[in-house]
Amino acid sequence: MLSPRADRRCFFMCLAASQLLFLLLMYRRGASSVFQGIFGANPIWDYSKTQDVYTNLSLFIPDPGAVRAQYCPVTSPILVGPLTITFPKPPSLKKIRVKNPYVTSGGFYSPRHCYGRYRTAVIIPHRKREAHLRTLLYYLHPFLQRQQLHYAIFVVHQTGNATFNRAKLLNIGVREALRYNDWDCLILHDVDLIPENDYNLYICDDYYPKHLSSAMDKFQYSLPYWAYFGGVSALTPDQFMKINGFPNTFWGWGGEDDDIAMRIRLSGLSITRTPLNLGRYKMIPHDRDSGNEENNYRYNQLQNTRRNWKDDGMNSLDFQLLSREKTELYTNITVDIGEAPVIPTRARKWKIF
Repeated sequence: MLSPRADRRCFFMCLAASQLLFLLLMYRRGASSVFQGIFGANPIWDYSKTQDVYTNLSLFIPDPGAVRAQYCPVTSPILVGPLTITFPKPPSLKKIRVKNPYVTSGGFYSPRHCYGRYRTAVIIPHRKREAHLRTLLYYLHPFLQRQQLHYAIFVVHQTGNATFNRAKLLNIGVREALRYNDWDCLILHDVDLIPENDYNLYICDDYYPKHLSSAMDKFQYSLPYWAYFGGVSALTPDQFMKINGFPNTFWGWGGEDDDIAMRIRLSGLSITRTPLNLGRYKMIPHDRDSGNEENNYRYNQLQNTRRNWKDDGMNSLDFQLLSREKTELYTNITVDIGEAPVIPTRARKWKIF
């Protein structure tokens, strides 16, 4: 028989072990998925049974003369869950337009039978990805309509042959989107990621930045590391400004996602995640773009995030707006963002592991 002191020691060791296990689960799966799994609010989706994203969508569009008298329900009644996502020949813009007749100029949409509760701006940075963009638009428009959102899609196109700068383009997209509306939520969306479940709502968390693409097929539908914040994310305008937006100084592939995750922590916020079984995305297969080579200087840059984040972001954004055009399916913003600075060879080779 154990002594009282030994009993207490055993109790506290078991308590510490259980707390450690709980924290590991939270980091791996996201806090929301843990709580929903405990209380049964998170269904186990069967992705072997999927439906077309356009299934019966037209049945929920009433007579154009109908009068909207109330807000849409908090949870849309026309969601179908897992979606059939395939990548045959990219659809034409004409085909996408025909299948989405209620999308208005500039890629704006509002439910016709109720008032959308949430105003969402989707911002997509891209260059030389027209085929990917068409595929994303084909799936994204009906996906958002099923959620009964008031939304618009903004595509930020980097012109020229300079090194690609995803984060800076997203900053520009936010600034331009806010010219059109006082959005409730900003969805920052890579052009090559397609959501697989329309219950993955494109709305923001009121308190914390939300990572939507928590389970990509390229990572075997798991989170690559606990601080990962890449792919598709959702921030309110206030949250975005609190972290001073994204860094403007990460040119090429890699690093900016980790900088953003650090900004969130440094500003006193936390990351919330869509549960893995819900935040599933398929990536359109492609090779690395010319002009978007790996940023070998990113490890050095991340060392300076703590010192630089308040000075590098929305308050230091510099670009030349070349055009702002409302096309049939999206608002196209073409910009010149300048050239990447020349990094000394010695600095480029120094990495932190």
